Amino acid sequence: MIKQRETRLGVSLLLAFAALLVLGASIRFGAIDFSFTDIAEAIASIFPGHPEPTLNQRIFLELRVPRAILCLLVGASLGVGGTLMQALFRNPIVEPGLVGTSSGAAFGSALFFVLGSVLSLPTGVWALPLAACLGGILSTYLVFILARSREDGRASIVMLLLTGLAINALFMSAIGFLSYIARDPQARSITFWNLGTLSGASWTAVQIVAVSTIGGLFLALRYAKQLNALMIGEEEATYLGVNVKRLKWIILSINVVMVAVATAFTGVISFVGLIVPHILRMIGGADNRYLIIGSALMGATLLTLADLVARLALRPAELPIGIVTSAVGVPIFLLLLRRSRYIF
Repeated sequence: MIKQRETRLGVSLLLAFAALLVLGASIRFGAIDFSFTDIAEAIASIFPGHPEPTLNQRIFLELRVPRAILCLLVGASLGVGGTLMQALFRNPIVEPGLVGTSSGAAFGSALFFVLGSVLSLPTGVWALPLAACLGGILSTYLVFILARSREDGRASIVMLLLTGLAINALFMSAIGFLSYIARDPQARSITFWNLGTLSGASWTAVQIVAVSTIGGLFLALRYAKQLNALMIGEEEATYLGVNVKRLKWIILSINVVMVAVATAFTGVISFVGLIVPHILRMIGGADNRYLIIGSALMGATLLTLADLVARLALRPAELPIGIVTSAVGVPIFLLLLRRSRYIF
């Protein structure tokens, strides 16, 4: 037990160091590489008494740094979201994208992009995240309700995945329709956005996603012990004093807010929430207190690495980050399916 705790602590510290390391690489490298001297001069230009920032320094301060930080926050949100969903359904192959949360959030955001002015929807920095959250809530609620058994009200993993597949297809077709009726710039933006991109990062986006990510992380940690109790079964958790029904809705709500707000600014990024918790379980076990913290750190690290690949592979152009995560995630997902047949 003590050895396992030491392992988990060591893994967490290693992941924190890795996250800082890849953050530094993300800030330095891209379409334009910045030396340590360039970075120091750009930071110094913020303070009074120094010359106004040059063009490259403004690119660093207003584009590169917020993008790197936003990538960390989004990766953490997706990692924690995957951990919460897998703990809630007690299955290692569940993630937010498979149960409709991401596609619903994408639909809400696309609806805001295309019809926001026509429907006189409210504007402001919170309008887009709110639209994404409403879409994510709608899609996740539909999957959860439609997948439940009539006999006992529980959702089997087969029904959950099949229902999630259907709801994803429904919302993606709705997004396709919105792209069809949109003006060319809007349609092009939606197309790239559906593939996942961090090119629209800004300090405003960083602030909003930071609120949902950090708040969701602390709330998730608060319910980690109850999720541990749920792992042994719903009836057993009830005997231990856990209000299972209330816990389900709280965890679903935390997941929807974290994933939907992240999706609102970056588009659909799949498989991070699937891969990260599984790797962590193989290293340090299934304690959700460890998994939630570890998934935030590993999700941030892996998504930042994927963003580096997306930026450097074809620079000065860049790949949509969703292509990179899917290229890595699909083989791992298929491997998990083959190794997890017993759960069906």
